[in-house]
Amino acid sequence: MKPLLFVLEAAHDLADNLLQQAGFDSGEIERRQFPDGESYLRLLTPVKGRDVVLLCSLDRPDTKTLPLLFAADVARTQGARSVGIAAPYLAYMRQDMVFKPGEAVTSVTYSHLLSSHFDWLVTVDPHLHRYPRLDTIYSIPAIAASAVAPIAEWIAKNGERPFLIGPDIESEQWVEKIARLAAAPFTVFHKTRQGDREVRIEGTKVPIPDGATPVIVDDIASSARTMIEAVRMLKEKGAQAPLCIAVHALFAGDAFQELLEAGPAIIVSTNTVVHGSNAIDVSAVIAEAIHRSLAMPLPSQRIGAARYPISPDLDA
Repeated sequence: MKPLLFVLEAAHDLADNLLQQAGFDSGEIERRQFPDGESYLRLLTPVKGRDVVLLCSLDRPDTKTLPLLFAADVARTQGARSVGIAAPYLAYMRQDMVFKPGEAVTSVTYSHLLSSHFDWLVTVDPHLHRYPRLDTIYSIPAIAASAVAPIAEWIAKNGERPFLIGPDIESEQWVEKIARLAAAPFTVFHKTRQGDREVRIEGTKVPIPDGATPVIVDDIASSARTMIEAVRMLKEKGAQAPLCIAVHALFAGDAFQELLEAGPAIIVSTNTVVHGSNAIDVSAVIAEAIHRSLAMPLPSQRIGAARYPISPDLDA
């Protein structure tokens, strides 16, 4: 039997395209809230003996995680052969170390939570900064698919003489690969973070060729301060208005409007997170990663130990 895909939270086009490309059956789910705010959830499609895939992008995770876990548990209770999660955006990867005494390393806690309820996990370009791989903290098979190819294809079709720019050193891993696929030059700026919403961007000595279209690519646009400062710096240097591309369009509060006011030529994002800027479909890379996950042997246990990184300037 084909795997069953239940959609909890995702862009409509992503869910529809994923069903078509992956060849899954669509599962029906009923959800509502009781007057006191608690969640009611029921799987209307029988799952006994079938592989179940729950599609849920985990932006704004505090309101999404409990229904997701309820769905996983009821699928397993009803006899699903396996239960996996496709989370186009994976939350709680930012806090990956103890910087101040008493801080919770939420990436570890969240990984334990999901690992204890699922057989495998698929996501897109998670924020891997101090963790080399997802399995550093996840004890289940966890695949990090990449939006590099879909972004490169979009740039090749829409950017005239593109010159790619990574707004900080963390973005270099994506920008270099995208530039290679799009056959375009690139550079990486230097960012100094001075607070949650304050950053300073410094350019490199690599000049932007005359007539080239600057293309700023970043993985996560939350406050969007990094992109805003990069756009402003480029305009101050007399460059063309840049194209701005975000893998994950979180855009908290007025961030999107503030980025628009900075003056980019266009702002686009992948459809990992529902947003009006969605223009790049990543369903194909998610479908491929899900099929790889389903082909793996089922784990013998779901809860495993994970490292709890502590800043070297604190006592362990």
